[in-house]
Amino acid sequence: MHATTAIVTGKPQKVRPRGGMTKKRPIDWLLLALVVIGALLVIAPFYLVLVNSFKSPVDYATSGPLAFPETLDFGGIVKFWERVNFPEKVWNSLFIAGVVSVLAVVISMLNAFAIGIGRVRGRSWIVLLFLLANLLPQEALLYPLYYMFKSVGLYDNVWSVIIVFTVIQAAFGTYLLSSVYGTFPKEILEAASLDGATRWQILWRVVFPISRPTLSVLLIFFFIWTWNEFLIPLTFLASNANQTVPVAISVLQGDRLMDVTTTSASALLGIIPTLIFFLIFQRTLTRGITAGAVK
Repeated sequence: MHATTAIVTGKPQKVRPRGGMTKKRPIDWLLLALVVIGALLVIAPFYLVLVNSFKSPVDYATSGPLAFPETLDFGGIVKFWERVNFPEKVWNSLFIAGVVSVLAVVISMLNAFAIGIGRVRGRSWIVLLFLLANLLPQEALLYPLYYMFKSVGLYDNVWSVIIVFTVIQAAFGTYLLSSVYGTFPKEILEAASLDGATRWQILWRVVFPISRPTLSVLLIFFFIWTWNEFLIPLTFLASNANQTVPVAISVLQGDRLMDVTTTSASALLGIIPTLIFFLIFQRTLTRGITAGAVK
């Protein structure tokens, strides 16, 4: 076919390999090598945590950190589970991260609807303020927040952390959703208004269903970000009963009685809940990102 076309037209044509395969260039191999190296750097810490979590202290001392355990030993996991009351810490983290993620998404949607669709005056400056709120380091917020929560009696209370993280996450969500809602099709909003829908009905019956994939992505990220937070929970949750999983892990890792296997077990138990959460909502996250890209 290609030879016939070349004879008729009188012009030489480049014949492509079958199946659309092209010859890889040196830059492609270089990028592939960099990706493999990056993947190994990411996997290496997880490998060390996994293999050392199931070793006994004697096995670790004789075989080192890189070897597989000779026999599975759950002593480090049991020791950490009992010393920190791990189910209690998991519940604290789940409660804080779950409430923060839901409240932050709802507040972000309401703010973004007013700014992006309601077209309030000075919307650009308002969005800029929300962006600046995300740029403030947490260290700068500790003293005024500590003084405020002490005054209102919320120090060493999980609601102090919930309030702080809801405001921080909602600021980012408002900044992101405002730009999304600013490009919302006006025809749909005008058609809903002509049908007699109020602003509240437009929000929950028109805007919310269409933007649900984006809101789902925000919900997942807010949950994971809040779960992994360390500095603010460490500062405002002083009692052992209110501590989160990252705080409990860090406190015990500073204990001189902690051995390497128990430390690895604590890190493994701290990773497992977020990993399960990510696997459960992986399809939701993929659909949300794909929907935003296709739009």
